[in-house]
Amino acid sequence: MGVVTAAYIGATILFVLALGGLSHPETARRGNAYGIVGMAIALLATLIGVVTANYTLLLGALAVGGAIGLMLARRVQMTQMPELVAILHSLVGLAAMLVGFANFMDPEVQLAGIERTIHDIETYLGILIGAVTFSGSVIAFGKLSAKITGKPLVLPGRHWLNLVLLLVTIWQGSAFVAESAAGEGLTPLLIMSAIALLFGIHMVMAIGGADMPVVISMLNSYSGWAAAATGFMLSNDLLIVTGALVGSSGAILSYIMCRAMNRRFLAVIAGGFGTAAGAPASAEMHGEVRPIEAADAAQLLRDAKEVMIVPGYGMAVAQAQHVVFELTKALKAKGVNVRFGIHPVAGRMPGHMNVLLAEANVPYDIVFEMDEINEDFPDVDVSIIIGANDIVNPSAQEVPDSPIAGMPVLEVWKGKATIVLKRSMATGYAGVENPLFYKENTCMLFGDARESLSKVLRAL
Repeated sequence: MGVVTAAYIGATILFVLALGGLSHPETARRGNAYGIVGMAIALLATLIGVVTANYTLLLGALAVGGAIGLMLARRVQMTQMPELVAILHSLVGLAAMLVGFANFMDPEVQLAGIERTIHDIETYLGILIGAVTFSGSVIAFGKLSAKITGKPLVLPGRHWLNLVLLLVTIWQGSAFVAESAAGEGLTPLLIMSAIALLFGIHMVMAIGGADMPVVISMLNSYSGWAAAATGFMLSNDLLIVTGALVGSSGAILSYIMCRAMNRRFLAVIAGGFGTAAGAPASAEMHGEVRPIEAADAAQLLRDAKEVMIVPGYGMAVAQAQHVVFELTKALKAKGVNVRFGIHPVAGRMPGHMNVLLAEANVPYDIVFEMDEINEDFPDVDVSIIIGANDIVNPSAQEVPDSPIAGMPVLEVWKGKATIVLKRSMATGYAGVENPLFYKENTCMLFGDARESLSKVLRAL
């Protein structure tokens, strides 16, 4: 077991290095490599030093799982990454549930006294967290893939309902520990599992579309704690440490996302953004929309010295990141200073836009976070908004009763001119109308972002 322990310690160190590498785009590839090597070491150490039987079944499961993972990695588009992450979280939760039930029903587990009580609590919590993670992640997948509406489902008295579910869960936990000591306990475990599954569904269904990046990071945290609970059940130190790393990093990321949206985490879980639809816009209220052609947009860019590009989910949908990079190179060749402004919750998951820009080889040194460049917009000649909506919406600052009121946004309207690329005048994921589209210094370039930018590039 000394070799196994050493291998687990080495894998843990590599997982820590992986998280450190993933904290910045320039080191993300190295971080991924650390994670891959660490997981390979962990698997080999477990296969060689821990597993003593059923090798055929285990290797067959590894082959099937590896084949599915490889297929998904090859087929899933970048626009589908948020829902892929959500459904993978659900698998972690499901695994925790299954391991918990298998561990509870394992006849070889013979414990008594306080050891039995501690083990039962570990099993109960593992199944509880796993069930919430599983059902919540499935609903998040449905919302992100548009199979379920992004609007929140707000039930009457939902907070009281959550409180009742919590009290019943605690009561069933007490019953489970008492019955387990007498050789029973399956009934309260099943009741708790059903309640936890319903709670996961209700919790995510009540969260509005604009809060989905927080939901993804929150479920990431839940999956980590589910893995850690599984590690306690199986007395596996590596699983405990790895789960704790994922759980704590996911919790920190959730906090960062909430701070970026000026929201409290509990407020997001209780209902989040998008709980009310924005009022429909009208010409009388906002002014007239000013459509623009690609040639005119090119002329604005040709005369500019400072250009800011703000990508959003529309860039991901149109797969326009590569033509954006070509446009950037063309503008820089003409002496234009081009920078990218990234909102922390742009897209459908944290870091979504950074990943797309990195894929297109956009240099990291011209990509800036919102806090770094928001004060520079008064000096920007042209801002190009590519499929973004809520993150550049002045309503967050100007309309106190807006569903996104108080959310920090990129203040693009303070620049000299703004070009917004959109397919239509539809609202963003939060369902809020955007007064930016009606401002005097804003022009709308309608159409597919990749096609529109290709026309602009040719005209430029």
